[in-house]
Amino acid sequence: MINDGLVNLKKRVMKILYAIQGTGNGHLSRSMDIVPLLQQMADVDVLVSGPPSDLTLPFPIKYRYNGFGFIFGKSGGVDIWKTFYKSRFRNFIKEVKTIPVENYDLVINDFEPVSAWACYFKDKKCIGLGHQAAVLSEKAPNPENVDTLGKLIIKNYAPSTSQYGFHFKCFDDNIFTPVIRKQVREQKISFKGHYTVYLPAYDDKRLISRLSEFKDTEWDVFSKHNKKILKYKNVSIQPIDNEKFIKSMAQSAGVLCGAGFETPAEALFLKKKLLVIPMKSQYEQQLNAAALKSMGVPVIKSLKPKHDETIKSWLKNGKVIEVNYPDNTKEILELIVKQG
Repeated sequence: MINDGLVNLKKRVMKILYAIQGTGNGHLSRSMDIVPLLQQMADVDVLVSGPPSDLTLPFPIKYRYNGFGFIFGKSGGVDIWKTFYKSRFRNFIKEVKTIPVENYDLVINDFEPVSAWACYFKDKKCIGLGHQAAVLSEKAPNPENVDTLGKLIIKNYAPSTSQYGFHFKCFDDNIFTPVIRKQVREQKISFKGHYTVYLPAYDDKRLISRLSEFKDTEWDVFSKHNKKILKYKNVSIQPIDNEKFIKSMAQSAGVLCGAGFETPAEALFLKKKLLVIPMKSQYEQQLNAAALKSMGVPVIKSLKPKHDETIKSWLKNGKVIEVNYPDNTKEILELIVKQG
């Protein structure tokens, strides 16, 4: 009995590398729930690549890399030329060679390219866990026009040996409903009448110009392009603040945002009517928009005046789409760790 106890004490704790794509806030937001749960199961190191984030993570980051992130433009899309100009491909290869993925029992990857390609070159298993693992499923909705290059980028940006995905609905066996942060689940829902806006691919000038046209609507805009609070007519602009943004959504009449994943999912969970504008040159958002449209969420291509009637109709008659997003993240992670 004593010897058995000593053997158990000496049993090595599993080491997990959890790698996160740092572009945007979605992947990092999801990690706030996932990492603490993984820490209950194993010894976890965290890797983040991409540009500096608006969010502060509540756990230490062991590896920080430039990676190969996407850069937002200011007129509704990703700035492809600036993305490639600032990509520093040689530096990316150096980072890939640096990360010691072979020292870990399990590498779990949320669309993070440095660790994914390190695993690829070192023939190490890499488990893809995130939204991108779901959008390419043959059973998930597709837009009318398939972007072959965009599809190729999503498929090869962060290669993995097995995939578990999150989507707006369980379109396939390995697809689960979204991870809704505890901070969002615990919000008290109310209706103060304003509309929360998060459109990081548009600059403040353009947002103010377009949204102020809807004179009877109060817009609460969260901006990546401004570090101070300002108000113009019926449009309030404030810098990104995680707690204020969640509270604004929880108290809003509706949410206008890009066709990312986390923000639309959280808006649906909070029972808010939703209108999305997918980013140009971002195929994942086109896929998301197709899925949301199949569920009854209105989608417009831009903020141009030709879409004003759709916006007015949504403001006046928009409906809340009913969803069921249970808190099953721990069970999913236990399944992955067990099978990993």
